[in-house]
Amino acid sequence: MSSFSRSAQQWATFARSWFLIDARMQPPGKIASVCSVRLQGKHKPIYHPLSDIGDHVVVMNTRHIAFSGNKWEQKVYSSHTGYPGSFKQLTAAQMHKKDPTAIIKLAVYGMLPKNLTRRTMMQRLHLFPDDVLPDDILRNLTEELPQPREIPRKLSEYTQEERDAFPMLWTPCTFLDGCFAGPHTADIQSDL
Repeated sequence: MSSFSRSAQQWATFARSWFLIDARMQPPGKIASVCSVRLQGKHKPIYHPLSDIGDHVVVMNTRHIAFSGNKWEQKVYSSHTGYPGSFKQLTAAQMHKKDPTAIIKLAVYGMLPKNLTRRTMMQRLHLFPDDVLPDDILRNLTEELPQPREIPRKLSEYTQEERDAFPMLWTPCTFLDGCFAGPHTADIQSDL
């Protein structure tokens, strides 16, 4: 290894990098776990819990996150200001409609360590509801992180060759082909 690559590697270790992750069709918990590792700096060889060496994380397309099952209606976010009668509850769908970045923000906030460094780490999290990013952030980006889960493709996105090569469990047939013709169907037709 040359001295130039060693010095570049050392510079990259101590510098604050900017990572981009696309949240389209991804569960908020998976996105939050990837973000929290980068914000804390756990991916660096010089990580220590008392040192502030985390990187910046830019999350785009937070408007297009995906929950599994019926979590849009079942998951409830609660808040209380401390005053009497100020207890509020919102479903995930209501909160997402109100602020498309709030669900990811709360998920990342919950996965960071519960100490005084949490708010400092949250300042390095940049959330955007769509894929339009400011120019100053685009200039700072150093790497794009892969999505935690593969996005499922629609049937219309498959080519005809992929559809033909897909293993079939049975041969589809129509009623006109006589697939269901048998001794019992002759009795039904004679009754008509």
